[in-house]
Amino acid sequence: MLNDHDIADLERATLDAVAPHAVEALPGWLLPFDVSTIGRATSAVPLSHALQDADIVHTIADRYATRGLTPAFRVADVPALANIHRELQRMGYRPEQPTQVQTGSARHMLQVLAPGQAMLTAQPTSAWSNVYLAPGFDPVDGAHRVQALSRSTCVVYASLADAQGPAAAGTASFGHGWAGIHGMRTALRCRGRGLARQILASLAQEAIARGFDRVFLQVDEGSTAALALYQRVGFVSAWRYHYWRIPR
Repeated sequence: MLNDHDIADLERATLDAVAPHAVEALPGWLLPFDVSTIGRATSAVPLSHALQDADIVHTIADRYATRGLTPAFRVADVPALANIHRELQRMGYRPEQPTQVQTGSARHMLQVLAPGQAMLTAQPTSAWSNVYLAPGFDPVDGAHRVQALSRSTCVVYASLADAQGPAAAGTASFGHGWAGIHGMRTALRCRGRGLARQILASLAQEAIARGFDRVFLQVDEGSTAALALYQRVGFVSAWRYHYWRIPR
């Protein structure tokens, strides 16, 4: 079980990794401002799962509107925040894209996985970024992920390539007591070869080298292959959230 301090640290670490152009703090909330397909970089998030005054969602919506941005919220599916859910629904927002926040141990990952062979760099490389722009992926979304993760000041970049070019990529962020896994991606032509496991192992090795054992990631519930992989290496669900947006 995570306490409110753990949750707040995890959410701060998340925004450090996806590096929105601006972040504003309101009591108990973080408001990232960006123009991006990355939901975590564009959605207000509470820093605890305790009961809150639902009126704050109106203030938050106004903050986004003032910047010319569409308000969105990323709220955990927990009973204490049910009044937030109800107020958002009353305002016309609808929940979508159920996502799990999962936590694990870097040491346990290394007990399960073979040693990683990915190349790790402190700066983004073409071998890393070209995976997100590979055939079969949304080029706009891929470009946004490259831009956001490249702006971050707290991540390392992991990549694998073969004779045909970039094959798999991912990043790990380090801060607020957490190592975070972000941007896991395998080129479509390389699926089923265990490359994601190699990326994870290399990032876990780096986490241990930096003194981090607690690891988190966020995974869309529709990504069944990713969920199965993360379960095999010891991740467990800490909570589930939805993005709350006004239907277009």
